[in-house]
Amino acid sequence: MKKILLPTDFSDNAWNAITYALQLYKNEKCNFILLNTYTPIIYQIEYMQSSEPQFQLMETIKETSKKRLQGLVEKIESKFYNPNHKFTTISSFNTLIGEISQLYEGNVMDLIIMGTKGASGVKEVLFGSNTMHVLNNVKCPVIAIPSDFDFEKPHELLFPTDYEVEFKDQHLDPLLEIAKLYNIRINIMHVHYGESLTERQENNRQKLEKKFKHVAHLFHKIKNQNIPEAITEFQIKTRINLLVMINNKHSFFENLFFKSNIKHIGFNLNVPFMVIPSQL
Repeated sequence: MKKILLPTDFSDNAWNAITYALQLYKNEKCNFILLNTYTPIIYQIEYMQSSEPQFQLMETIKETSKKRLQGLVEKIESKFYNPNHKFTTISSFNTLIGEISQLYEGNVMDLIIMGTKGASGVKEVLFGSNTMHVLNNVKCPVIAIPSDFDFEKPHELLFPTDYEVEFKDQHLDPLLEIAKLYNIRINIMHVHYGESLTERQENNRQKLEKKFKHVAHLFHKIKNQNIPEAITEFQIKTRINLLVMINNKHSFFENLFFKSNIKHIGFNLNVPFMVIPSQL
């Protein structure tokens, strides 16, 4: 049974990501774990230990979180009842990253699906701070869903790479699973500036060829374009509706994308974005 973590702050954006997850895996047996984390705006250990009003406030926040999670389960089951799906809830006094790290170590989930923005929903920001921290730090595949993306079945998958990653099964299995589930094509895109592939890059490209031999796939060479523009242009031309990348912190391409270009591409990226960490 697939184990999918659904972080929620009870915003519309979080609900949109939840409904995407329910529909994406509607034919799969899944355990969905609904997670809400909470911390007070000002948190001091000494004050918490000595303040009865502060303790009562924390108890109120805790109970509110639990009740809202239960209400969310009831809403899901009334709108998306599915015998393939079961739900558990976690309400935790913790940071989101801290809780996710603990849950991952406990083998609670094998995939995270979440919205791209937090409750503030600032339109100019592609990823809310929580989402950005999750994408950069967790050791679990994450699918980030844009707030205004209405569910549609995946039909074209874009997988940009510089071929610097030593591809392993754990890197490719998450995207192959979706490709096989929906019988879709994987578009492997390499942005280059005229130079030939190194021996290492060519070996990694051949690994992809072998791994993708049982699914529809195409290799694309894009010359002399910056990465965000190449992705955006390709997305428009081919009606891509799922972008997948490996976050390899030792790769120049991945570092460039995550550290420099993520905000730039945010103005154009309007499809679900799966990030697979290199260290799984």
